[in-house]
Formats: sequence, structure tokens, C-alpha cells
Amino acid sequence: MKQIRILPLLLLLAFTARAQQTPLSPTTKLPAHPRLLWPKGEEATLKKTLAADPALAKLHAAILAESDRLLTVPPLERKQIGRRLLSVSREALRREMFLGYAYRMTGQAAYRSRAELELRTVAGFSDWNPTHFLDVAEMTMAVALGYDWLYSDLSPAVRAELREAMVKKGLQPSLDDRYNSWLAATHNWNQVCNAGMAFGALAIHEDQPELASSLVNRAVTTVVKAMGDYAPDGAYPEGYGYWGYGTSFNVLLISALEKALGSDFGLSQQPGFLKTAGFMVHMAGPSGDAFNYSDSGVGGGLQPAMFWFAQRLKQPSLLYTERQRLLSEDPQRYVGNRILPTALLWAGDMRLAEAKPPALTWTGGGKNPVAMMRTSWTDPAAIFVGLKAGSPSVNHAHLDVGSFVMEADGVRWAMDFGMQEYNSLESKGVKLWGKEQDSERWRVFRYRNQVHNTLTVNDSLQRVDGYAAITGFSKKPEFMSATTDLTQMYGNALAKANRGVAIVDGNHVVVRDELQGGDREATVTWTLLTPATVRIVNGNTAELTKDGKKLLLQVAEPASVTLKTGSTQGPNEYDAPNPGTTLLTFNVPVPARATAALTVRLLPEKAAGKTPKAVPALANWPR
Repeated sequence: MKQIRILPLLLLLAFTARAQQTPLSPTTKLPAHPRLLWPKGEEATLKKTLAADPALAKLHAAILAESDRLLTVPPLERKQIGRRLLSVSREALRREMFLGYAYRMTGQAAYRSRAELELRTVAGFSDWNPTHFLDVAEMTMAVALGYDWLYSDLSPAVRAELREAMVKKGLQPSLDDRYNSWLAATHNWNQVCNAGMAFGALAIHEDQPELASSLVNRAVTTVVKAMGDYAPDGAYPEGYGYWGYGTSFNVLLISALEKALGSDFGLSQQPGFLKTAGFMVHMAGPSGDAFNYSDSGVGGGLQPAMFWFAQRLKQPSLLYTERQRLLSEDPQRYVGNRILPTALLWAGDMRLAEAKPPALTWTGGGKNPVAMMRTSWTDPAAIFVGLKAGSPSVNHAHLDVGSFVMEADGVRWAMDFGMQEYNSLESKGVKLWGKEQDSERWRVFRYRNQVHNTLTVNDSLQRVDGYAAITGFSKKPEFMSATTDLTQMYGNALAKANRGVAIVDGNHVVVRDELQGGDREATVTWTLLTPATVRIVNGNTAELTKDGKKLLLQVAEPASVTLKTGSTQGPNEYDAPNPGTTLLTFNVPVPARATAALTVRLLPEKAAGKTPKAVPALANWPR
């Protein structure tokens, strides 16, 4: 690396740090190692916590069992998949987190020896793949954590070896403008990369004070660009899966700053950030599956960052989903989570038994507004609905504005495909990350509005530059509802498009669309993507069956439609298969400048035989 590219930025950062009186200076005296997340001496406190909470003790036992398994696996190798080394970096972080935790809690030398072996192995890699800087960030965090947690048991020669690797393969590349565009990003790259660099800097501060100070100060200054996405209510634009990534690393950064420097320098007070825990606790349905819009997977999982939020806010209800997972499932299923031990480090004096059910509804604005509602937290057969508004222009977004998911009787009747594995597309030459209207991204079958639970007009794509706000929301038990204005998503094809989704009388769901035609007649397609077996009963009624349960879909308006089922196999050779799924659709013509209303009822078995209420116009829905 050319020194000429590094020195000007170092000087600029040093000047900025002095001018803004940013958190860390070369002369700041940091606590002794270990100081990252889990300072020396806190093991005893954690042991008391585990003794008082059987659910957390079970999680601790699962971490130790996985650490035992890690003693027998081959050391990591530098195996790059496509343009990413990320899977190796993530596994390095997981191994250091687990083995370091096991060593500090038990004192067993085998854990320390294996953690050191992994540290020296990755330190010996030729590089950490700076062209995809997430790889560097997570590897730097892994080495910094292992270096810090094992510091007193590492020889001076090994410490020097690890410091050199962190500086040359992690920290210095972050100063090269070929690799650090993430500094200006407003998405998870900013959070993850700043956290990784800050961990490395805090680990080596006494040996490289100028470099370390500049990078910590840079992280505090620039991570707020990404944190702006939480405003105003905490709805994370990138959805469930990337909340678990970006927000977790943001919390790792804040926690590391607080433990090492005694302050997070205002980061946790950024607008909407502390509210985002409320968003996340509502994002899993009664089945445990996530509301998986955008590039998110459906699989729900334990979220360690929620323990930090619950402790910070003194709100045990934020841990309700985590409590249910730990009580009903084997915690061994979560050991793939590379930061799992932090759940115990952040639990503090919070007891899972105190985690009572939160409210039944949640809504939040911002770049990707969402609304969630359910009939119960304790009934596994409860109805759950999530509605997504927002824009396809947001990072990791799909053409899914106006889409919803719906569960009842433990079945997800209205589903979302979520992401397709990135390398399966990139390896076929798909330019996956363009956001223009004609981007190749929108040719990927799973990403198009035609296969989401929303409206398609004239078989065209939604407008990438469009935006839909949540325009109304009701918490009333007899009519929990949310409405959104989708007009911008369809350009001039429709003059107006509004959608409302409601849980009515606690026993069924209504989806209502109110449309006004544009200058020409338009054909509007209403779509439901489902994993159920579908039987068309008549033109406006279909019976869905799955796992021994049934749901009726009834089109109440217009009176005469033709329900159809369609394939979910994409047209491109690179499209992933989607077995066991069906598209259920109907088309409605909307004449020029005319109005039309579409009303669809989703009736679980418990609503059978009950006469549903007439559905009012959206203007009369409660707010």
C-alpha cells in the first residue's frame, strides 16, 4: 500500500479530532486488557446472573458445548467465494467469541490454545480481502477480540504478530479511498465496518495511539450517517435480517466505546435508535418466522442485541420473543450466531421471567414504514399481519411496496420469498446492486412486484423512485388496521392507489384497495403468494390448505372476478427454484378516471360460519 494515500487522510482525521474534541486522543489512558465489551473481572458478575436465570444458564451451556466442538474442527482457511471472504471472516469472529468466552468463564487452557491457533492462522492470510470491506471489518473485529480477551496469556511475540496483522490487513486499508466508500454509506456497511475498525483501534491503542485515536474518532463521527435511518420511530429500512446485522454491529460499537471509554458519545441517543428494539420485537409472527420483506430470510433467530436494548431501557418486555425462543427451543440451534455470547454479557440484571408480552400493534415511519398487528402473544394460533410501505430505492429493497404477510393457526398463509443467495446471481453475471428503473436487479424473479402480495398495474414494475407512507393506523381490538398510499408506485398508470389491511373482530383479515384510473384504462393484478395448496371453489373464492389447517380467501369486491393460480418458477436460468409455493391472483380493469374498490377477506377456520362485517371505505377506517 502506498504511504502517500494514507498520510493525508491521517492528518485530516487528526485535525478533525482536535477541532471537534472527539472521544479519543493519543494520550488517553485506556483500561487494561481485556477492555472490549467484557472488562476484566466481570466474569464473576456473569456467573451470578447465570445462577439466577435457568434460561440463560441453558444458553451458557450451549455455548460451552459448541466451544468443545470447535476444539476438534480444522483451522480456518482462506477460501474466497466469488468476491467475498465474508464466510471465513464471520466464522473467525464466531470462533473467537465462543472460545474466548469459554476460556474466560472456565479457565480451561484448551479453549485458549485453540483461540490462539485461529488468531495466528487468519493473521497469516495474505490479506483480508479489502475489495469487499465487510470481510476486513469482521476479521479485524475477530482478531481484536481474541487479542484483547486473551491478552495476558499471549506471548509478546504473538501479540506483536496479531497487532501487525490488524494494522496492515485491517486498519490501514480502511484509510485507502479505494476501499472506504462505506464511510459515506447510510446502510449496514457503515455500521459493520466502523465497528470492526473501532474494535481493532481500541485493542491496539497503547501501541499505535495516533492511528487508533483517529479511527475511533472517525467511527463516532461517521456512523451517525447510517444511524439516521432509524429516525423517527426505529423502523430499520433493510428489514429483519439486516437489522440483525447492522444494528447488532452498531450496538457492538456502542458497547465497546462505553466499556473502554466510559461513554458512547451520544450515539445511542440518535433519533429512533433506542426505539428500534420495539420494531424488532414485533417482527416475528406466532410461528417464529420473521416478517421477511426485502433481502431478508424468513428464519427467526435469537437476537443478542435485544438484551442490550432491554437492559438500557429497563424494559423486560423487549425480551419476550427471546424468552419464548429459549424456553421452547433447544438453544443449540442458535450457536451459529457469531455474537451469541454477547446476549449473556448484555443481560445484566434483566431476568427473562420478567419479559411480559408487549403491545399487540406497532407502526413506524421513515424510509421503509411498516405496521405489525396480532391478536395475541400467547396463543400459537393467533392472527398476525405485517404491512410494508416505503420505497424500492432503499438498500436491499425489493419491488414489494404495499406487500403484506399473514399468519393464522400457526400457518403463514401469505408469504414472502425474501432474498436469493447473492453469489448464485453474481456468479451468473447479474448486476445485482443497481437501483435504476431498468436495473438487472429487477429481472430477478423473487425481487419483482408480480410475486409479492401487492398490486401490479399493466404487468409493469413498481416505480423505483416511488414512496408510500403509512397514512393511518388503529390499535382498536375489534379493528386493528393500517393504511398506505401506493399512488407513487405506479406512475401515471393510476391516478390514485390506496391500500388498507385490517384484523377484524380478532378472527379474520381484510385487505382493501381503492383505486382511481389514470388517462387510460389499466389492468390491476391482485396477488397472494402462498405455501398452501390452493383449490378454486368458484370465481371469487379459494380454499387454502396447509398442515391440516384451512383458510378461505373471498373476493367481496368486485362481485365478479376470476381467481387463478400460477407458477412460481422464474423465467431466467439464474432464478432460484421455489417449490411448494403458488401465486393466487385475479385481474380487474380500471377504466380511465374511474374508481374501483377491491376487498378481499382472509378467513381462518375460527371465522367459519360467522357473518363478516361490511368493510367501510378507507376514509372511514379508525385512526
